[in-house]
Amino acid sequence: MGAEANGYKVMIKVIETVAAVLPVQEHRLAQSNFDLLLPPLDVGIFFCFKQPPSLTNADDAGPGTLPEMVSILKVALAKVLVTYYPLAGEVVTNSSGEPEIWCNNRGVDFIEAYADVELKDLNLYDPDDSVEGKLVPKKKDGIMCAQVTELRCGGMVLGCTFDHRVSDAYSFNMFMSAWADKAQCQPISRFPSFHRSLLSSRVVSPSTPLDPIFDRLFIPLSLCPPPNPSISFSTPVNRIFYISAADMASLQATTNYNYSKMVCFTAYMWQILARSADHDEKSCSMGLVVDGRSRLKILKDEKAREGYFGNVLSIPYGNLSVEILVDMKLADVAEEVYNWLSPAATEDHFLGLLDWVEAHKRESAVAKIYLGDGKEEDKSISCVISGGRGFPEVDFGWGKTVFGSYHFPWGGKAGYLMPIPQPMTGDWVVYAHVAPNVVRVMEEEPSIFRPLTTEYFLA
Repeated sequence: MGAEANGYKVMIKVIETVAAVLPVQEHRLAQSNFDLLLPPLDVGIFFCFKQPPSLTNADDAGPGTLPEMVSILKVALAKVLVTYYPLAGEVVTNSSGEPEIWCNNRGVDFIEAYADVELKDLNLYDPDDSVEGKLVPKKKDGIMCAQVTELRCGGMVLGCTFDHRVSDAYSFNMFMSAWADKAQCQPISRFPSFHRSLLSSRVVSPSTPLDPIFDRLFIPLSLCPPPNPSISFSTPVNRIFYISAADMASLQATTNYNYSKMVCFTAYMWQILARSADHDEKSCSMGLVVDGRSRLKILKDEKAREGYFGNVLSIPYGNLSVEILVDMKLADVAEEVYNWLSPAATEDHFLGLLDWVEAHKRESAVAKIYLGDGKEEDKSISCVISGGRGFPEVDFGWGKTVFGSYHFPWGGKAGYLMPIPQPMTGDWVVYAHVAPNVVRVMEEEPSIFRPLTTEYFLA
């Protein structure tokens, strides 16, 4: 079996299923109201490793061969799945038609592969060429799958895919760190909590008043407007850029440091989106994913907040006309972002969202901006940004990753970006899933976006 494109071939050598090393009592785990806002979406993540010194230096104490490294990964995975047992299960439908997790220790599909390419030759700027269908596996069954790909140079890439209905990026980052802990025979640094009762809604009846903001941000699927056959959208492409720490500082300085770097970056991208709009795209929407963990006092202590496993997300967004956006000063756009973002970064917002989902539990709902911006009368351009702070620099015992990123061609009408701050340098790596015309504007000089190169991350 193999996959080949642009002269670079991946051969699948072994496919097996890794289950938790200890038996798990079979049971069903309900999804929280936040989880129920996610449609079936698979998220990819990958990590690149150089050839370990132990493969060329007999005096090094690390694993001596690549098969030994793969064995370490599988043994550690079987161990960590005892603690992170929902990831070894399946998503099924309950009697009410809602998804829930069947914790049955089905296991995780684990793929061993070989790629006839060297790490230095991977064109990670263009994941459509180098990652999609090659280094990040397609999940066929279960909640997650993993693939370890040996490279011709002796390096390797570890790619995983997981069901977003079960885990957000924060939760999966926890899992990856725990997997690495087990590989090095260390105690797990952060234990997960699967107590859905921590995120119970308040008592909701038909007469309970709900904040109308949630009807603007989310929509039951039955109320989604049908596709307008007269409106077409460009097929998105995937790209990875980096932004230097100096350019990020300069961007923030244009607002006199009145706003966070994330708010400034969101404002900058909102204007890029407007500049890339076609002549028939009259409005422009920008959303920013907000993590509710630190906002919810019902997650009563630090361990409950930091360890909660699942989705705790909302996606507020703003909409302005393209004509207005392109002429605004960046500081004014940042103020617009701050104005629609701030009300969503509160406990009241997340408690209200739990209540809104409870009131609409008869059917599935979704974030409006995932569908564009919920309007059917006009063609608009939209995008969502999800911060990647806390991306794990995992070390399984043969050195830390030299590069890692999420890979999320999510299938929505809106584009998607994940900026990942690099703690050592202050640079930002940015994964982008956007239309080709947006990429073109992102790269127009003067630009803060630089195409990712191996010279950059192997330096």
